Amino acid sequence: MPMSERIYLYDSTLRDGAQARGIDFTVADKLAIAQALDAFGIDYIEGGWPGANPTDDAFFANPPILKKATMAAFGMTRRAGRSASNDPSLQDVLAAKTSAVCLVGKSSEWQVKTALKISKEENLRMIEESFVHVVKQKREAHFDAEHFFDGYKDNPEYAMQVLKAAHAGGASWLVLCDTNGGSLPSEIFSIVSAVKKALPKAKLGIHCHNDTEQAVANSLAAVEAGARQVQGTINGIGERCGNANLIAIIPTLMLKMGYSTGVSEKNLAKITTLSRMLDERLNRAPNRHAAYVGASAFAHKGGLHVSAMNKDSRSYEHVPPATVGNRSIILVSDKAGKSNILNQLAQIGLTVDANDERIADLVKAVKEREKLGYAYEDAEASFELMARQLLEKVPTYYQLQSFRVLDERRVNAKGKLVTLSEATVKLTVMGKLKMTVAEGNGPVNALDAALRKALIVKYPQLKSMHLADYKVRILTPGEATAALTRVMIESRDDTGKSWTTIGVSHNVIDASYNALYDAISYHLMQRKVKA
Repeated sequence: MPMSERIYLYDSTLRDGAQARGIDFTVADKLAIAQALDAFGIDYIEGGWPGANPTDDAFFANPPILKKATMAAFGMTRRAGRSASNDPSLQDVLAAKTSAVCLVGKSSEWQVKTALKISKEENLRMIEESFVHVVKQKREAHFDAEHFFDGYKDNPEYAMQVLKAAHAGGASWLVLCDTNGGSLPSEIFSIVSAVKKALPKAKLGIHCHNDTEQAVANSLAAVEAGARQVQGTINGIGERCGNANLIAIIPTLMLKMGYSTGVSEKNLAKITTLSRMLDERLNRAPNRHAAYVGASAFAHKGGLHVSAMNKDSRSYEHVPPATVGNRSIILVSDKAGKSNILNQLAQIGLTVDANDERIADLVKAVKEREKLGYAYEDAEASFELMARQLLEKVPTYYQLQSFRVLDERRVNAKGKLVTLSEATVKLTVMGKLKMTVAEGNGPVNALDAALRKALIVKYPQLKSMHLADYKVRILTPGEATAALTRVMIESRDDTGKSWTTIGVSHNVIDASYNALYDAISYHLMQRKVKA
């Protein structure tokens, strides 16, 4: 297969993705995402369904200026009993004045009879006449053949008649949709191959849903069978179990299957950024284990794996991480050997001879602390502090003398039940004793506020740091409320850099303080602040 063979990418995040539970794009979201997709190299961006809701109407009323991608509006074929030129829904789609229009129509005989409740012949006329009308408006026409694979399995003759009607009407692309997400790759390959043989001059696309976790595999099977357009969403978001994930499909097409796309090699290295940008817009935590782009996609824990990687990274990495904008991570855990530790030290900028006896001490310390409940594979900042403490001097920015945290739950003067948290800390900062009191939204917030109040005069760099996430895990559930707890705190600075620290104790506030101490110390150390 020649490298020059082209696959066209059609992104439906702004419509299909918006149907996912818990996702509600604003107009600003849609504009920002569309511009990011255009800059990345997506061929078609489906902006939404004009006339379906105020958000989509506002988006199409003032659409983004795209440099490369083609904007598409989604809609449906004309309704039964109306002409294409007199159908309000179809006219709303055309009024958006996008270069491309994608119309959905039923390709399953059963759906025509039960959902539309019309004759098969009328459905064919609706489809053909709609595309004739769209083409007359000088728009690029795409046909989304809804329920195609289910329809083909039930009645292949009628499913093909539907495609031929759209093709005769002037549809540029016939997009075969696995609407229920229940097909298998072997079925997709067989059916797309049959369609390609019956309609050799038609351009075929594939649109898969992920209800059996097959959407990516089904999309790739369709490409192997002759489809040259792939529809999907960023991170696979969509209703029910989601849609085909373009973030996994694009690098597979380019790096594994040898196809070209509108995405350059340079832009492919930005795919991790694109994936995380969408999660940021949605205020969602990225999937750490996502293929290609997840934080753990190239993370290695076993000592043997790391030893092999030192000789040849291809042993455990299927592509160079940099090609997709990711990086290798050597995790530090109770399974760690000397290779893991040396690699991790190299990543944080510490070069230590492999025969240095302190390396063995560090490996031993990691394993002993992880027996107590620490997990350094997810707390790189705490590991770096511990490693630097053993291998070189780490500044001590303050000494804690004591802290006290109080919670008060009462009914206030207005008769409303309230809970107040107050923290008092005594610290020695640069040789001077300081005591501060602060209130907060919960004991950890109050403790954090009191520490900052005491430190920020001497260390104004702390103004740029804030807590981004806080997680508690019970390590010994058999001990009930007296259980050992692990606290993980993610912090972030004004540059967008984040780091994670850890604390372990039978007292959740004590564990939280330990994680806070590491978070503050790490931030000041990174800013090269002198104690």
